[in-house]
Amino acid sequence: MTLSRSLHHFPLDPASRQVRLALGEKRLLFSEVSERYWEPKTSLEEMNPSGLTPILVELQSAQRLVICESRAILEHLEEQYPQPDLLGPDPATRAEARRLVQWFERKFDNEVNAYILYEKMDKRLLGLGAPDMANLRQGRENLRAHLAYLESLLVNRDWLAGPRLSQADFAAAAHISVIDYFGDVPWREFSAAKTWYMKIKSRPCFRPLLADRWPGLAPSGHYDNLDF
Repeated sequence: MTLSRSLHHFPLDPASRQVRLALGEKRLLFSEVSERYWEPKTSLEEMNPSGLTPILVELQSAQRLVICESRAILEHLEEQYPQPDLLGPDPATRAEARRLVQWFERKFDNEVNAYILYEKMDKRLLGLGAPDMANLRQGRENLRAHLAYLESLLVNRDWLAGPRLSQADFAAAAHISVIDYFGDVPWREFSAAKTWYMKIKSRPCFRPLLADRWPGLAPSGHYDNLDF
């Protein structure tokens, strides 16, 4: 039986990017439906009551499976398509990968995205005026603290959760890549984090993200440069 798969997403949404990276790494074909989640969205809310992306739709014969929100989608992908494994070979590594995924979903989102992405992206999309410079400074200061934490992890690890690439790396890359789209990552100050990002940025699953563009939101000059 043939299975078709589509992902409803916003290209600059970190949660959507994490799912796109996982789908790409598992080499699962899918079509993309770009959603303007900030506009009236009756059809989007019919699939997900929150009206938010990402939403994965799998259609096989007459059966239609709709999976909403990144956590549910990623768990589904690990259960149904276990190779390659994106959590880890042992309980400790899997627990660490899950911890770091939640770190980015909650702590990084609240302390960095809520300042930088809100001021540079959300306010533009919603027509709420110019960025607040005090909020941007706070977000950039918080970002440095998070990058320093990543540096501390990478001192003794090849990847964030351990010796293998995992969902933790995709969560981090999904969030940081949107900040990098706007040119706000101080890479020169964090060499280990930059080396890690260059490795993940060079993977085939990451290439579609480098092609992302949104009208009125231009990327930084180095955004799609692998040797930045």
